[in-house]
Amino acid sequence: MIGLAQTPVVQMRGISKTFGPVVANSKVNLELYPGEILSLLGENGSGKTTLMNMLSGIYFPDEGQIFVNGEEVTIASPRDAFALRIGMIHQHFKLVDVFTAAENIVLGLEGSVMLDRKQVAARVRMICEKYGFDVDPDQKVYNMSVSQKQTLEIVKVLYRGTDILILDEPTAVLTPQETEKLFKVLKNMKEDGKSVVIITHKLHEVMEVSDRVAVLRKGEYIGEVLTADTNPQELTNMMVGHQVSLNIQRPEPKNPRPRLVVEHLSVKDSEGIPAVKDVSFTANSGEVLGIAGISGCGQKELLEAIAGLQPAEQGSSVVYLGENGEQEQLVGLSARQVRAKGVALSFVPEDRLGMGLVGDMNIPDNMMLRSYSEGKGPFVRRKGPRKLAEQVVKQLEVVTPGLDTPVRKLSGGNVQKILLGREIAAAPNVLMTAYAVRGLDINSSYAIYDLVNQQKEQGCAVIFVGEDLDVLLELCDRILVLCSGQVNGILDGRTATKEQVGLLMTNLHSKEGGAEHE
Repeated sequence: MIGLAQTPVVQMRGISKTFGPVVANSKVNLELYPGEILSLLGENGSGKTTLMNMLSGIYFPDEGQIFVNGEEVTIASPRDAFALRIGMIHQHFKLVDVFTAAENIVLGLEGSVMLDRKQVAARVRMICEKYGFDVDPDQKVYNMSVSQKQTLEIVKVLYRGTDILILDEPTAVLTPQETEKLFKVLKNMKEDGKSVVIITHKLHEVMEVSDRVAVLRKGEYIGEVLTADTNPQELTNMMVGHQVSLNIQRPEPKNPRPRLVVEHLSVKDSEGIPAVKDVSFTANSGEVLGIAGISGCGQKELLEAIAGLQPAEQGSSVVYLGENGEQEQLVGLSARQVRAKGVALSFVPEDRLGMGLVGDMNIPDNMMLRSYSEGKGPFVRRKGPRKLAEQVVKQLEVVTPGLDTPVRKLSGGNVQKILLGREIAAAPNVLMTAYAVRGLDINSSYAIYDLVNQQKEQGCAVIFVGEDLDVLLELCDRILVLCSGQVNGILDGRTATKEQVGLLMTNLHSKEGGAEHE
């Protein structure tokens, strides 16, 4: 072990885990020390979460040994892990919405039905004061923000006496301000002697919060390094296995002109609750318009309404301006009618397999979904879609056993490449993407950024919904910030800061205050 002389609180030796033919972990060795924050770094599919799921009792290793405080242990369930003072906070929270914070904290504990509520609340407040949390024991979960739910999950495992915490992608849905607050809490826990593992792929966060970094690649342990002795480029090379440029290009817009004019757009979600409220903006040709906002702020409904997949409320307007100045009102048209009008619009939705692709179909058949209605006669032409499938697989380096493999059998990143490749191949004038690089490794993500810039340079108006503010600030020409379904500001991507965007994501300004910051 480098730089640390103490006895490890956790040692994992020769850990292997397979799921059918897929090797998730192969003979991995890992150590965790008292009072340290360890970043477990790796591309998507590198085995980070699987490894920690074995430490927390979700999975059982096929081979290998786990030692806690020097003693070999068997962790066959989360209950075993809690008995060893190990707790994991997953990406998808495990809370009961209709219960209060205190009720969720004690849920599943022996005698939880008869526990003294005042005693529970007092202990929760003590934990909060000790580490800097902000939790109201009586607040219902359904009234909580995403960051409050995450805080509750951490308090829940601390209440159970956890000394070893594992956090899986803890900042994925947090604003910069919330991330900063979380890191402050983690540092307080470290000072109290707690050991923390953060599963992540965000390099700037690794550099900010961790003491040491362990890197996995394709299920294997590559090595470790003290954070103070490394840099993002070195960590990227360890993750990927070769040199990768970490610069996102941002060419200047060429002859930008309005391509899509959205005015007073309002949309209700599937339950009839307003999701998009009086949104107005213009997307220009030859530019990337980023859309930032905390999860569930209307991003999905906004794009789907423009694409003709969601009905817009009365008074809404979405006007497409063609190459020759022709105008088409898109509100009230279905996706097929939008296409029939000659509007060159492509949409890469958040729900890849539910809305974008058919899981049981192979790659050529999924390519054909976009063009089958253009065929004439009773027979479907398969030659074109197959050729397109070959091009997409080659250019985007899609990992697949073959073209005829059902797409549901591919990894999330490869599914995303197929969907994006198909939509870009349609040569759109407007390209809308929702979380285009979610689930992609660094290599693939940068390939997607290049594709987006290629579309921009060809005069396409790109609307890019993203969750990584660093990427939005490097890639986008302008950034529209949504807060509670409303436009809370439009910033210049070249001059805006993460702090500005984060504040606009959480604090709704009045319209009189001038939400437009061009």
